[in-house]
Amino acid sequence: MSSPSQKKEVKQPADVMNQYTGERWYYSDIVKEHFFNPQNLMLEDPDEAQFNGIGMVGSPACGDMMKIWLKIDSGTERVENLKWRTFGCASAIAATSMFSVMVTENGGLPIADALKVKPQDIMKRLGGLPNRKIHCSVLADKAFRKAANDYFHRSGQHERVIVEGARVIDPTLNITDHDIEEAVLEGATDLDAVQKKLKVGIGSPDLIPEIEQLIRFYKEKYYG
Repeated sequence: MSSPSQKKEVKQPADVMNQYTGERWYYSDIVKEHFFNPQNLMLEDPDEAQFNGIGMVGSPACGDMMKIWLKIDSGTERVENLKWRTFGCASAIAATSMFSVMVTENGGLPIADALKVKPQDIMKRLGGLPNRKIHCSVLADKAFRKAANDYFHRSGQHERVIVEGARVIDPTLNITDHDIEEAVLEGATDLDAVQKKLKVGIGSPDLIPEIEQLIRFYKEKYYG
């Protein structure tokens, strides 16, 4: 009979395994619950007159897409209702479901506070996401910002509109800050990894400080 010390460790089976790299992905029970039972999901085309803020990012033609419908109380500016629809993976569905709960629970967050909810806040409530799926939590964030901007425009609060324009960092390659952001989201969290993916700054050493600053910024934003 083998002693306890001789027993083989039983590994938890992976929820998903990459067939090419062997990388194992595990999903928390909370992620699974929000994937199989998503909250505030819009299954049928809504009467958009019932909402005062609508935002969409991505496209079904290129993969991930997210659309959010908002109902903001005009008196309190609380998020009274949020509905969403996505073409995306389990992580995107679970993250958006959780986000919709976070901004509408307990009477709803004021829109100013809802805009402060970060992707890492969503992941914390979900019990984490696989590293390669962290970018999925950003879909809801970006779509919500577009819907909030739509609300600000409709309510005449143009000064509150959040402007997010791409800025060219490497004019030779036409690489923007958004390109660097996406690279970090895909797991390139240092200069070597970003340059391997984008070639940004190679041959232009004067650009390196700004590139490194952006990498640090996006790494802190999404990974904490």
